[in-house]
Amino acid sequence: MAGKDTSSAAVSEEIKLSCRHIWKVYGAEPNQFFDNRRGDVGDAAAHADKIRSAGHIVAASDVSFDVRVGEIFVIMGLSGSGKSTVVRCLSRLVEATAGEILLDGQDLLSVSEKELIEFRRHKMGMVFQNFGLLPHLNVIDNISFPLKLQGVDLAERRKAAERVIELVGLQGRETSYPHQLSGGQQQRVGIARSLAVEPELWFLDEPFSALDPLIRRQMQDEFLRIQQVLRKSIVFITHDFLEALRIADRMAIMRDGAIVQMGTPAELIVNPADDYVAEFTSDVPLIRVLTAGEVAMDANGKSDGLPRVAAGMTVEKLLPQLAAHENGVAVESADGSIVGVASSQSVVAELAREAERRLAHEGA
Repeated sequence: MAGKDTSSAAVSEEIKLSCRHIWKVYGAEPNQFFDNRRGDVGDAAAHADKIRSAGHIVAASDVSFDVRVGEIFVIMGLSGSGKSTVVRCLSRLVEATAGEILLDGQDLLSVSEKELIEFRRHKMGMVFQNFGLLPHLNVIDNISFPLKLQGVDLAERRKAAERVIELVGLQGRETSYPHQLSGGQQQRVGIARSLAVEPELWFLDEPFSALDPLIRRQMQDEFLRIQQVLRKSIVFITHDFLEALRIADRMAIMRDGAIVQMGTPAELIVNPADDYVAEFTSDVPLIRVLTAGEVAMDANGKSDGLPRVAAGMTVEKLLPQLAAHENGVAVESADGSIVGVASSQSVVAELAREAERRLAHEGA
């Protein structure tokens, strides 16, 4: 299982979704702890302790992040860490106690119920662990059901359903009912149904965790293939770091309702913020996250005539190239410029440095 090859990523710098100082507090009077709805309280950890000492539960604590256009942003953590609460706050399935959620600059927490329904119908797609299929409807009717709620006519919603059925590989199962489908096929129906409305923002809460390992891997592959075509802005929840490693452009790790660390999977693995993050990443081989750009050394004029590889290629994918070219390979950036030469020696040297860092962190 290789890490995501960032050399092929097409993530924009444009911000699609901004989550600012989100709090979710459960208890008798959760609003008493906030002077205003913005949620910016200064020392968030101290404020969370104050809320807990007053007998309230802090499910989300000062959570802030951005999701860019075309980006897969993964939120992960152990059970009870707050990750599912956050995604439900983003979609307003759960009302945040304080904070701001900006979609294309508009605060979703301030829109009316009617406006929120329109956002959900036209701009948001949601997929959850339990597939939520309607048992009395066949595949094509399950997929087209959200369009029916929008008032789309029969011919148009059938056309849209047929398009996403092909996208998720369910051709030939259009008239099947949920009980006639495998778990993986049911999940494909759920994904197709959320895509039928052509959402701009896609929320997926542990969508593959109920599947057996082989089907789960296949669904991850299918998900990445679909994203390669559609380039949605995605918030993806998981508790599995290897799954996050495969799909994430960036990720956040949560504990006790708060974000502990945020960055690319490689950044979290190489430089964990604390033992909690290090524990998540401890079983991940470095060759799956280190890239050609990170192991490259100065070319010193020795790159002429060498095969070229993208700087974002993982070392795992780079090794066969190095086995075939004993003088190494030239590593090029997205603009085509040479950033250095990667060789067997440079890979070993970088792996040794990273191993030393891990050992030093474990001994600290």
